[in-house]
Amino acid sequence: MRLLIVEDDLQLQSQLQNHLQLANFSVDVASDGEIGLFQGTEYPYDAAIIDVGLPKIDGISLIKSLREKDIKFPILILTARDHWQDKVTGLDAGADDYLAKPFQVEELLARLNALIRRSAGQASPIIYNGPLSINTKSMQVEVNHQAVNLSSSEYRLLEYLMLHLGEVKSKAELTEHIYNEDFDLDSNVIEVFVRRLRKKLDPTSEYDFIETLRGQGYKLKPLQSET
Repeated sequence: MRLLIVEDDLQLQSQLQNHLQLANFSVDVASDGEIGLFQGTEYPYDAAIIDVGLPKIDGISLIKSLREKDIKFPILILTARDHWQDKVTGLDAGADDYLAKPFQVEELLARLNALIRRSAGQASPIIYNGPLSINTKSMQVEVNHQAVNLSSSEYRLLEYLMLHLGEVKSKAELTEHIYNEDFDLDSNVIEVFVRRLRKKLDPTSEYDFIETLRGQGYKLKPLQSET
């Protein structure tokens, strides 16, 4: 999942970026609302973390501008603990949730994961597709209740496909949502990761989880849960 952090406190920005990258997110950062607005409208994010007190364009105005441009990714706002008005104003502007400073990283991760799941129509942190399941909290993957070890990039690709089950996703779209803005979008790395996922998830080709649609991309086929 690809995130945008808009935070002018560079120390906090760096800490958030490091923690979220360790949690398997791809992260872009902006230090003011003007840059945040540009990035938020130019790149396809799965969620954003926006501080209320930003230079150039404040966080509330930034959220309003993104929503006016029909940008729909979930937004978590950061506010000062005693500024309850900011929470109400932020939610009214189009934010989906808020977190008061100071906060625990574990709570931030839980709220982000919940927002991303809800935006994809998933309520539970465990997502099933036939014999395949992923736990978006622990990042554990299982096939027929047997754990499958994936690299961080393989997991990000699988998670995105699971959150968009049955939808065709082009290589460009997958790359944009899995990697940050500095990644080479012309790379064929997605093909490599798809091959690896197929071998790890379905070495005997019994289920054929990932379907290739020539000239269009890939999709994770919906399968009935096994009883």
